[in-house]
Amino acid sequence: MAALRKLLSPPPGAGEDIDWEAAKARWGTGFPRDYMGFMAAYGVGGISTQEEAGEIGILGPFPTGAYEHSPDDFEDETGNARLAWEEEGAAQQGLDLDPEHILAWGYTSHADMLCWQTSDPDPDKWPVLLFARHGSQTCEVVPCGMVEFLRRLLSEELPSYSMEFTSEPRFEHWRDGR
Repeated sequence: MAALRKLLSPPPGAGEDIDWEAAKARWGTGFPRDYMGFMAAYGVGGISTQEEAGEIGILGPFPTGAYEHSPDDFEDETGNARLAWEEEGAAQQGLDLDPEHILAWGYTSHADMLCWQTSDPDPDKWPVLLFARHGSQTCEVVPCGMVEFLRRLLSEELPSYSMEFTSEPRFEHWRDGR
């Protein structure tokens, strides 16, 4: 989180007060500590540049009701990712992954889906499962957590995936974006 904060400052008053036990009951699993830390510091919202060249939407375990046409919780995007895996991902990657072990935590303005591969019972060991809809590789397992993935993306340290940030990225909380 400290390295991400150097690249992306949380806005004042951002963050969510999430009942993690209720979230666990809803989704049938606990959540990675880095994600819980991100939610406490930033919350549900989007990472973008001033020019809106690209955006990363960060989802929460419960709906906020903030966006009429965009997802703001895991449900819709997780369904999309599981369907994409069944239709495209398994054949391309040769990974033996039950679609029930895919949980979406984000998306991009390029229609990419950012997920966890939840096969491990320890949420802190879940790698990022990236469905890159605009690149040559449809599905990729990135062996790091959500916060490290965001740090690498903003630092342009992901060799197989990038987004164009033409200026300093900023985080906009859903309450401010509404």
